[in-house]
Amino acid sequence: MASFDDILDHVGQFGLFQKQIFLLMCMISAVFSPIYVGIVFLGFVPSHRCFNPDLANLSSKCGWSLEEELNFTVPILDGNIDSSHASQCLQYDMDWNMTSSSCLSPVHNSTMYGLNRIPVSNCKDGWIYNTTGASIVTEFNLVCADSWKLDLFQSCVNLGFFLGSLFIGYFADRFGRKPCLLISLFITAVFGVLVAFAPTYPLVVTFRFIQGLVSKGSWLSGYILVAEFVGMDHRRTVGIVYQVAFTVGLLVLSGVAYGITNWRWLQLAVTLPNFLFLAYYWCVPESPRWLISQTRKAEAREIIQGIAKKNGKTMPEALENLTVDEEGDEKQIPSFMDLIRTPQIRKHTFILMFIWFTCAVIYQGLIMHMGTTGENIYFDFFVSAMVEFPAALIIIVTVDRIGRRYPWAVGCIVTGISCLITAFIPNELNWLKVTLGCVSRMGITLSYEMICLVNAELYPTFIRNLGIMVCSSMCDLGGTITPFLVYRLADVWKELPLIVFAVLGTLSGILVLLLPETKGLSLPETIEEAEGMHKQAKAYKKPVTYLEVCTTHQD
Repeated sequence: MASFDDILDHVGQFGLFQKQIFLLMCMISAVFSPIYVGIVFLGFVPSHRCFNPDLANLSSKCGWSLEEELNFTVPILDGNIDSSHASQCLQYDMDWNMTSSSCLSPVHNSTMYGLNRIPVSNCKDGWIYNTTGASIVTEFNLVCADSWKLDLFQSCVNLGFFLGSLFIGYFADRFGRKPCLLISLFITAVFGVLVAFAPTYPLVVTFRFIQGLVSKGSWLSGYILVAEFVGMDHRRTVGIVYQVAFTVGLLVLSGVAYGITNWRWLQLAVTLPNFLFLAYYWCVPESPRWLISQTRKAEAREIIQGIAKKNGKTMPEALENLTVDEEGDEKQIPSFMDLIRTPQIRKHTFILMFIWFTCAVIYQGLIMHMGTTGENIYFDFFVSAMVEFPAALIIIVTVDRIGRRYPWAVGCIVTGISCLITAFIPNELNWLKVTLGCVSRMGITLSYEMICLVNAELYPTFIRNLGIMVCSSMCDLGGTITPFLVYRLADVWKELPLIVFAVLGTLSGILVLLLPETKGLSLPETIEEAEGMHKQAKAYKKPVTYLEVCTTHQD
């Protein structure tokens, strides 16, 4: 019996049908970006200071300008009113209603407290935020002693990604790509709306966690559908462009966030498109490749007929073997043990898990590090997203000519070296720090996009979604600890997170070289084919297009 890749040669590898499916899936990829990194805007932390009602009355009485009020009444220990912990989290512990308080120098003229001996205390009546918008930080006062709750907000969605990966991948391989996609989109939409209307911080975190449980499943299900619908000559390109759609979502997010400064309305705006995707029930069929792996050949044949008709092709004779389900065919049931039972797949699983972990820590860590040092959050976010496009271009240019492993390894190592150098560059050379920061972001983006591509190529069809979800669960675990890693290490030394990124990136580059080269190999359909990929890669010598068939299935 011919393989599904052989059938696509007849009905069209990337015809009108596949182009429509690809466009629909790219929309899902773009809308996933606000869930993944939306914390940058939803949890924006503006400069702030303690609020004191008595001080507010004195300021009004004296007619102080904002600058005068800050100079007269806010404790500053490091000379910077916008970044000093004292200026943002502490206040003078004094009675501002004292008759001795002067409008010209209320603190210095106090008869109760001597100069330089005025006690300070934590904010007691809330904070004043220097912003015209509203984030979860300003609404729930997630600053100073409660600043860790902002880290928890982002960690919860990543924890949701992690736990969801443990069962959504199995669900997609056991019951189908399409049911997983639609159910994930529906739950993502519902709980995204609930986040926008949640009245308390605990409810916000809870709904955000549930959204994280399923939202990554919709993104990966869309990716798998794209990979399994198109022919091998185009699978590499559409896989990369699918991830570029995520980057486009980042650019759109920065513009939407600039126009919508209230976090609740922003959350609602980026969530509602998920409801429109439910119409995919009528637009997107199940993956024929998955149906064939489950011996549901009659259903697969019907869908392939639709593909041929949409692409203006005729039905190939090979489809006659898919007319009815054969009793002798054994249905392949996915199992977590399949990921570690055999030696080569076990090695692939552990290496991919570590690299996924590294990608998340460095990618999200660089964004957070930028947020703590950048001046214009919207512009900085937009520019940092733009540097991801060259990474996609590099992959498109190199993977067919050089292969997957070497560009991937170079991207990881360059990221590590750039982070290491940046950590020791003085602040006076800010232009150089920014330049190397862009190089780091581009390198880790290349690694991110490459691992999505190769991960799908290393597992057989019946555990492909499960393999990607389990391996990428380490990405979610990395994202869970990244907020605490970045901010807590920065308290020790501002550039210490970059040292950690350098070590992880370099080690990942070395491990990449232990994986087989998948250039020119077809997607494996069985465990045996996946186990033999090292030998197939060594035997493949001549230049080829992406995933050129190297084995033929016989009846």
